[in-house]
Amino acid sequence: MTAQNSLTNAFVSIGIPGLDNVLGGGLTKERLYLLEGDPGSGKTTIALQFLIEGAKRGETVLYITLAENEIELRAVADAHGLSMEGVHVHEVIPEESLLDPSEQYTVLHPSEVELGETNVLILKMIEKLHPDRVVLDSLSELQLLSGSALRYRRHVLALKQYFAKRACTALLLDDKTAVRGDQQVRSIAHGVITLQQTDSEYGAERRIVRILKYRGVAFRRGPHDYTIVTGGIVVYPRIVAAESRELARRVQFPSGISQFDSLLGGGIEEGSSTLISGPPGTGKSTLAIQFVKAITDAGQKASIFLFEESFNTLLNRCIGIGMDLRPSYEAGLLEVHQIDPAEMSPGEFTHAVCNAADSGAKIIVIDSLNGYLNAMPEAGFLTTHLHEVLRYLGQRGVATFLIGVQQGIVGAMTTGIDVSYMADNVLILRYFEARGSVEKAISVFKKRGSAHETTLRRFNITKTGIEVGSVLDNFQGILTGVPTFLNEDEG
Repeated sequence: MTAQNSLTNAFVSIGIPGLDNVLGGGLTKERLYLLEGDPGSGKTTIALQFLIEGAKRGETVLYITLAENEIELRAVADAHGLSMEGVHVHEVIPEESLLDPSEQYTVLHPSEVELGETNVLILKMIEKLHPDRVVLDSLSELQLLSGSALRYRRHVLALKQYFAKRACTALLLDDKTAVRGDQQVRSIAHGVITLQQTDSEYGAERRIVRILKYRGVAFRRGPHDYTIVTGGIVVYPRIVAAESRELARRVQFPSGISQFDSLLGGGIEEGSSTLISGPPGTGKSTLAIQFVKAITDAGQKASIFLFEESFNTLLNRCIGIGMDLRPSYEAGLLEVHQIDPAEMSPGEFTHAVCNAADSGAKIIVIDSLNGYLNAMPEAGFLTTHLHEVLRYLGQRGVATFLIGVQQGIVGAMTTGIDVSYMADNVLILRYFEARGSVEKAISVFKKRGSAHETTLRRFNITKTGIEVGSVLDNFQGILTGVPTFLNEDEG
């Protein structure tokens, strides 16, 4: 009989990179773990990925099923395109003869007989294969067969000792359908992974994985989004920017428009976040695209995340104002991501943004902040998510642009959420009325990276691009939307 591993940092991969990351490296070898979640949360898929990963590494792996048969399990694997080559499946399922009244037990309670028979079948297969990894699906069946909480606890304890003496890493699945709130196995298991699903009023449900317990390992705490896609489970670990601090000299990214760069004090610093705020139609997105155009023309990468506008509309609109993005897109310097808030979880979006930075993007545009807000089921945590994302991007030298749409056209304006305190730079666009026409103005309200002008300048979008004009020094009250002239000779 093999001695059990005594090291807490001797890990085996669970077969899901994101979940291994959350677990602090994987599962400690030769321990017993509990994977719990409601039906449909993905337990079977994770169990299959766990065993398939072991089979790929040349290990002996065994799936013991007390509910689904082998055909059903292989159908699940096939649906995900997973190969179960090397995975042994052992069915411990009641025989059809139990439906015959003549086969019913009359003297002994069924559980007293069936639990013993089930144990014999389980142990017989383990003794035959000596597996390195075992999945037992599911504990609900054992709990019902045990009859009492004491008997159930002792049974699981015995299984734990049995697996440990055979140097086996065991994953027990629990669909929580037998007894709600039961904590027996949680206290016995070396680690507990729980899967949760929360319904959404519109769109796909949100799926979250948490590590409730993991003895001797510094795992990543908190909720982590995950999705079930063709190919298996994908986990998106919660971003913790403090884990990736980097110190680097910050240079400026010019916009390519001289008067605008003068307003900014030279340009936008890499690693900074910029909020461009204003009412609809003022040119907020176009202003951010100007920086994208400038950086991609210089041979560097950029990424745009669109919530409202379609990719095709963006490309055609940019062509109409002399800012053709197609060459950069076709050259692989520009990536454009069309985000569907109803289908993408906050964690998935966060990882898409951070992966863009890790892939070399120097400028990232999130258009718009309002769309990002709608993508968050818990709006109260939006600023926390966004803060971590901006810190992560900043530490990688990425200049981030957030588009904030304000409600209203002139006068007092509001926005769904105020993140101006979080952004390093804040640019404001405004409409104002002047001599019977509607004009636009731009100003820099805040800039941490360098000195900047505090003036208001004319702003216009033409067929040849953005024009930042002269200082509006003959007006007063522009921000109210209805300014007064200080000099009648102003033209």
